[in-house]
Amino acid sequence: MSQEIIKLKGIVKTFTIGTVKVKALRDVSLTIFENEFVALMGPSGSGKSTLMNILGCLDTPTSGNYVLNNQDVSSLTDNELAEIRNKEIGFIFQTFNLLPRATALDNVALPLIYAGIRKDKRKERAMEVLTQVELADRVKHKPNELSGGQRQRVAIARAMVNSPSILLADEPTGNLDSKTSIEIMGLLEEIHGKGNTIIIVTHEEDIAKHAHRIIRLIDGQISSDEVNIERRTVASLAK
Repeated sequence: MSQEIIKLKGIVKTFTIGTVKVKALRDVSLTIFENEFVALMGPSGSGKSTLMNILGCLDTPTSGNYVLNNQDVSSLTDNELAEIRNKEIGFIFQTFNLLPRATALDNVALPLIYAGIRKDKRKERAMEVLTQVELADRVKHKPNELSGGQRQRVAIARAMVNSPSILLADEPTGNLDSKTSIEIMGLLEEIHGKGNTIIIVTHEEDIAKHAHRIIRLIDGQISSDEVNIERRTVASLAK
């Protein structure tokens, strides 16, 4: 049996807007295991973005417990959360979030600076992950010299560079055409096949179908949590 990598218990998140308190998450409990490929789905206002922010240690719950890799991160300080993020979580964003004046290599190496890795090792590791995402011939290119799909590959390489426990992808194909979206999801499936835990947040059913488990939220609560039998079977046969 795989180890638990994420365990949420009774997570509540309340925002105060003026004099009104809004419950974005209501008593959410959830366990995710190592090497799962999970999709979080839900309409606008369902709480999926709030849940993603808590999973990514970008925010803390109002109440409840979040255990990440056997560490309770529910009530850590901002500095402690930043340290956890840099070490445990690789983020992939819809808008890529690349530095426009930096090369692909420098963009990918950036998290290693914060991790205190020396320059030669940073370049070596950045080159390694860029090769893994099939961009070894584009390392000196800046984002405006790359296609949308190539930019997302750079962003995926940057997310992987610290060898995080989890890759958290927020609408990773939202700015891409359908052909490129399929290529990017294929790449994420390959990465998952090598042992990574991946969580994607999406509102697109065809993107969610690449995941092996689909969790749906409505009004701040989990409305369904289903295994995608077809994808899980395909993955098992591939192994």
